Amino acid sequence: MKADLPLRGSGVLVTRPAHQAQQLARLIEAAGGEPILFPALEIFDSADPSVLHALIARLDDFDLAIFISSNAVNKAMELIRAKHELPPRLTIAAIGLGSRKALEHWKVEQVVTPRHRFDSEGLLELPEFQDMRGKRVVIFRGEGGREMLGETLVARGAQLEYAECYRRASPVVDPSLLLQRWARGEVQAVTVTSGESLRNLFDMLGSAGREWLKKTLLVAPHERIGTTARDMGVERVWITAAGDEALVKGVIECLTQKKP
Repeated sequence: MKADLPLRGSGVLVTRPAHQAQQLARLIEAAGGEPILFPALEIFDSADPSVLHALIARLDDFDLAIFISSNAVNKAMELIRAKHELPPRLTIAAIGLGSRKALEHWKVEQVVTPRHRFDSEGLLELPEFQDMRGKRVVIFRGEGGREMLGETLVARGAQLEYAECYRRASPVVDPSLLLQRWARGEVQAVTVTSGESLRNLFDMLGSAGREWLKKTLLVAPHERIGTTARDMGVERVWITAAGDEALVKGVIECLTQKKP
């Protein structure tokens, strides 16, 4: 195996939504691997967008806007830019690097992000989120997201509203071609970037596919996903830093250096 193509001969399953999979696929190809695209999550507009439109119309009322995901950024910013600019006094925060990069794509600067742990817990550790008394906060997210961030901000004194920008669903697909590739030994690693995607994948694969999944290296960017995978019986789980580059680096490390 050439050092400059460490994934040569390796098939890597990419479970990101179809519209977000291309960068990860390119990085896998650049390392010599074959990205196997099998989206385990679909993103749709909110069932009732009128609530989101009404909230965006009064963004001036808020002190802080938190974006949970790049999907939330893109869905919200498209509507915000169509109506007006972000209020200059509004503090903008993002939970992860992907959300921050998405905001930077929309020319939003000075985004508050966690320093080490890129999740709700990491954001809540920041000094500026300790005393929230009198602060009006809006959280842009998908329908049915985690409540911990909002509940903690309210407990610290914030007045909170949710702006639900999109909804998630499990794709309806036939996994037979993927299972055939697995049976031929063509899937060496699986990348998963959310617990919901992992649960969807588990359901989509059926009983036979689940057994293949349990025996295959699974690489994920958060320990919470790793815990879900282990609870499902996945035997080889590797946790990386956030970002597509870190995911591919983790796959390379595990497949070439035989990490557990």
